[in-house]
Amino acid sequence: MSDDQKFDMELDCKNLSCPLPVLKTKQAIGKLTPGQVLKMTSTDPGSNKDMASWSNRTGNPILKTEVVGNEHIFYIQRK
Repeated sequence: MSDDQKFDMELDCKNLSCPLPVLKTKQAIGKLTPGQVLKMTSTDPGSNKDMASWSNRTGNPILKTEVVGNEHIFYIQRK
């Protein structure tokens, strides 16, 4: 696995269920400046759908997603 995606902040949402990963992502994105990237890791299998929906709703693009074992990793850019 190559970790070539740069990020400015990391958020660990492992072992949290919906809606906590989305809520915590929203809070963390609010602390970034436009253009910065948040790396969020979740073990909630529903987070793929939840994060895509949140991204579409808020306009903060998901630059990259990865699945490593049971972890879903999202790189989200603040718009």
